[in-house]
Amino acid sequence: MSLDPQLLEILVCPKCHGELEYREAESALICRACSLRYPIRDDIPIMLIDEATPL
Repeated sequence: MSLDPQLLEILVCPKCHGELEYREAESALICRACSLRYPIRDDIPIMLIDEATPL
């Protein structure tokens, strides 16, 4: 299942407030500015900086 497009429009990186790229195949949101990957678990974006992994 994919994320709601309206949710994707309002989500921003919690670290830099930049745009996020949704990668459905990886179940992740990517911030290119910070080079971080935020996981999506059970269709819920985990928007915690401590949970993000480097690209």
